[in-house]
Amino acid sequence: MARAAQPPATIELAQVLDRGTTRAVALWLEVVPDPVEREEQIAALTPEHLRVLDGLLDAETGEELVSTLDPLAAGELLIGIGVPTAGLILNELNTDLAADILRELPPDDRETLLSAVPADQALVLRGLLSWPEHSSAAHMIPDVLTVEAQSTAAAAIDSVRSGAAHLRADSQSGGYVYVVDGNGRLGGVVAFRALVLAPADALVADLMDDDVLAVSPLDDPEKSARLLLDHRLLAIPVVDGERRILGIITADAAADIAEEEATEDAERQGGSQPLDVPYLRASPWLLWRKRVVWLLVLFVAEAYTSSVLQAFEDELEAVVVLAFFIPLLIGTGGNTGTQITSTLVRAMATGQVRLRNIGRVVVKELSTAGLIAVAMAGAGLIRAFTLGVGWQIMLVVSLSLAAIVLWAALIASILPLLLQKTRVDPAVVSAPMIATIVDGTGLLIYFLIAKALLPELAGL
Repeated sequence: MARAAQPPATIELAQVLDRGTTRAVALWLEVVPDPVEREEQIAALTPEHLRVLDGLLDAETGEELVSTLDPLAAGELLIGIGVPTAGLILNELNTDLAADILRELPPDDRETLLSAVPADQALVLRGLLSWPEHSSAAHMIPDVLTVEAQSTAAAAIDSVRSGAAHLRADSQSGGYVYVVDGNGRLGGVVAFRALVLAPADALVADLMDDDVLAVSPLDDPEKSARLLLDHRLLAIPVVDGERRILGIITADAAADIAEEEATEDAERQGGSQPLDVPYLRASPWLLWRKRVVWLLVLFVAEAYTSSVLQAFEDELEAVVVLAFFIPLLIGTGGNTGTQITSTLVRAMATGQVRLRNIGRVVVKELSTAGLIAVAMAGAGLIRAFTLGVGWQIMLVVSLSLAAIVLWAALIASILPLLLQKTRVDPAVVSAPMIATIVDGTGLLIYFLIAKALLPELAGL
């Protein structure tokens, strides 16, 4: 039997640089396509190797390498090599990616690299960097093709052709031509295809769609990306207060924004602040800073659970067997709430659910929780029976499980929507906080039901 072909061994960049040829660097890029592995090998380079790499990178290989790296790693690489080469590579990158990389650098390093970029491109990059990082304008491409409404299709095509000749190769105009008035205010949009296929004497005003979606420069980028993706657009214009076009957000940029926001939401749902750097580059100190504050908040919030246990100390002493089921009960409540918030927060992030839907959400989740409560109550009944605790304790455990499941569902259905209304990110208080709230309140439910049903606790 023929042996299966073995994958080629990984080539170390340091060994490639020792050969000192541009062809060797190009070969390394082919053999090592994984961005993470590239970052790790680049991070291991000595200053001497970086100087060698500086002499071997050209515009093509430099652009291919830097565009696959995390912006922070890409910025560190550009600072580590010579300024002329870094400027050459930076000028070859997509404008939005170049801005993302520069935004990660200290101001002095940023200015050093900008000084090596052609003046016109440096002006564009400075314009993008002037906007807040978490704004729609920070993710836009400034190059936009525009025509006037009273132009004929033939004149508009000539204008687009002339304008396109001055666009960068990475402009990604999005397949649209935007229609403006004499003051540059957005009036409509027409697709390239419609413009090209129209009769030469047709007016742009008759071809355009004047119901054009647009976003403001300071809008949340996630909101803008969601608007673009929901309407399946190729691009969406960014306009100022007078509806003058500042740039466009493309579908590619929207996909990147959505992915980044989904990652941040996932981190927040775990009770941690977003890292802002790749995980493997995060130091223990950074991880500690991102996690410890929220853990301390949860610790303080969880402290009332011990107060509840202390308040019902007499009941526990009278019926010690009640303590056997505490982990089971609070664990079930926390798990129920976590399931709901994970689904609900994601639905809110994608615009499927808003505060006005709170009634439908509560009814839906309580209906579901009712069915779950029956199943969990039955499971609790069986578990209590196997421990031989008596029918009264079995009934207390069964009813408590059902009540806690319903209570957890109610809290998890309402809290994220209310937090969003108060402009608090619901992701940061979802799973851990819901579990913490349900822990203490679930114990209250458990002991109150026990006091109501167990004769031993009468009068306590």
